[in-house]
Amino acid sequence: MTKRQITCLAATAMLAASGVAAAAPAQADVTHHVSPGQSIQAAVDAARPGDTVVIAAGTYHESVLITRSDLTLRGAGARTVIKPAAAAARAGNACAAEGNGICVTGTAKQTANGVSIEALSLSGFAKSGVWASWTDRLTVRGVTSEKNGTWGIAQQRSTRSVLSGNIVRSNGDAGIFVANTVSEEAGATDTLGTRISGNVMTDNRIGATVRRVRNLAVQGNTMTSNCAGLFLVGDESKPRAGDLTVRHNIVARNNKACAATARLPEIQGAGIVLTGTEDVVVEQNMVWNNVGASPFSGGIVLFKSVVGIPGTDNVIRDNLVVSNGAADLADRDSGGTGNRFVANVCGVSEPAGLC
Repeated sequence: MTKRQITCLAATAMLAASGVAAAAPAQADVTHHVSPGQSIQAAVDAARPGDTVVIAAGTYHESVLITRSDLTLRGAGARTVIKPAAAAARAGNACAAEGNGICVTGTAKQTANGVSIEALSLSGFAKSGVWASWTDRLTVRGVTSEKNGTWGIAQQRSTRSVLSGNIVRSNGDAGIFVANTVSEEAGATDTLGTRISGNVMTDNRIGATVRRVRNLAVQGNTMTSNCAGLFLVGDESKPRAGDLTVRHNIVARNNKACAATARLPEIQGAGIVLTGTEDVVVEQNMVWNNVGASPFSGGIVLFKSVVGIPGTDNVIRDNLVVSNGAADLADRDSGGTGNRFVANVCGVSEPAGLC
């Protein structure tokens, strides 16, 4: 008998003894415990909204698909490790089939709401450690996601997420990736206030990529030893990507060399790069020692989008930007309008006069 059943029977007995007629009692939230050798997916499938799945320390070889709302998945910190299952064990699990570790998946008609993933480690998945699509109020906190083929923590078509206090390292593309959609061309998604805060992003291709979204904050993160620290990406789609805030981040020594791809030239020594965005505020960041010779190299760089769309009305102010090469501040967006550099502390700018 589960804890939920015991709680309900006890409440019913008390009401019967008192002779008081009442509606059926609400079902209490349940904690499901998973130990090494047991299935996390089985516990998730047994859970109801409001329940918590607690995963004990140990190594688990599986992928976990969450499609219901108001569920918490909580490990024992770095001692709870989730790795890919053997190929034969992946059948029937859509998350595993796509090469992801933990998937939180809703639909356009019914988003997955209020899901939390906390205090665990994911490693070695072909695509992403954590993947989310069609979610609202997703929280990913205290998660280490490393050595995955594409992204550490990634989401699309999602709103009001909190991605906080995570470590993302040695992933094939971005440590953290937030986009409108990865499957089609579309205008920017209003994230309704998604926050990327207090994360450590190191040894990825890009620390974080924020692509074709609006109303989002990147705050208090440390980005180091990537090829680029932060990419803010827009293009000609309507609505435009923008209305973003980048504040109080440390972006230093992102000097790995990454080869060109079909979409981007080589990347090295890039701190914060804005391409094709509008109304972005980059303020009070510390950006130093990002050195390279790629088109994106420099401390804080404005650049046209990959389809040639200029940025507009972006504000770069009150940042400490020093010892970056080829420039601390670089405006390489020749068609951009309304972009402003205000009260930054820096040594070298391109063109001269931005410091």
